[in-house]
Amino acid sequence: MSMTRLPFVLALLMAPAFVVLPASAQTQNGTANKPAAKPAAKPASPKPAKPKAAAKKPAPKHTAAASDSPVLLGQFGEWGAYQAMPGGKKVCFALAKPTSAVTEPAGRSRDEPYMFVSTRPAEKVKNEISVIVGYPQKPNVDASATIGTTNYALYTQNDGAWIRNAADETQMVEAMRKGSEVVIKSVSMHGTKTTDTYSLKGIAQALDKVAEECK
Repeated sequence: MSMTRLPFVLALLMAPAFVVLPASAQTQNGTANKPAAKPAAKPASPKPAKPKAAAKKPAPKHTAAASDSPVLLGQFGEWGAYQAMPGGKKVCFALAKPTSAVTEPAGRSRDEPYMFVSTRPAEKVKNEISVIVGYPQKPNVDASATIGTTNYALYTQNDGAWIRNAADETQMVEAMRKGSEVVIKSVSMHGTKTTDTYSLKGIAQALDKVAEECK
């Protein structure tokens, strides 16, 4: 099990492309900025020799925020296809929000849930399935994904979940391409039962776009 998977998914979610409202400007500290002291007058100095031509400045590099932010490649039904360049390495993924989100007891607050299918060529990872549930999961208790009559066990870490048996991942992706919905069930560390239903409308086209961009 890769312990780096969860930070990667969270980093993508925290990127500007996923912020619903614009971030407010950073506040300054409570101390007022003091004006700089006026420099003392300098004695006149000889006229300097004509300086040599300045070396050509290199073109400004793209900022990390600009390159790391996910870019929407296309929206297909409920699924969006995205590309990002965290650390200069291309990553592509299909992403969706649940069409139905139910907690028991009802009304429990949590962060936004998402489901991903990610491809990271630099790591030789293709179509890795992951879910963000929105709050910490109960330790050592598997979540589950159900497509039609087939169930898949998902191991959990913090508020994320991944398919437990890696050998089932390809089969689950194919089932998602052909199915109508996937139901994710999990239990939070406080015992809240969660049932999230994701429509699979558009997942096949989104995955095709991901494969095209991240060969």
